[in-house]
Amino acid sequence: MISFTTFILTLLALFSLSLSAPMRRDVFVPPITYPQAGVIWIAGQHHNVTWETDDAPVHITNGIGRVYLATNTIIDLDHPLAVGFNILDGRVAIQVPSVPRGRNYSIVLFGDSGNYSPEFTITSL
Repeated sequence: MISFTTFILTLLALFSLSLSAPMRRDVFVPPITYPQAGVIWIAGQHHNVTWETDDAPVHITNGIGRVYLATNTIIDLDHPLAVGFNILDGRVAIQVPSVPRGRNYSIVLFGDSGNYSPEFTITSL
């Protein structure tokens, strides 16, 4: 027969496990609203990268955002355009880097996931 002390300790252990269980978190994949397809950015200019936050879940897996530039869907991870912002802000200011002219650029927003903007153009003065 189980002693009363063993029974109480078992209940306390189960209770503490339930408290320490990780909170369910949701992946947030906000659609990028700017830049849009057909936009032309000039190297050196400042722009706000924007995304939707209306459908954000209550518990986001990673709320710290990062923005990168991608060329032909290849992300330049060595040169982030913005880091450390709240993904729920819905926008972040960046400076357009000096890169070769092209129509195959996109912005990649990381938080929980990486999502791409439509392709746009970067040119120089």
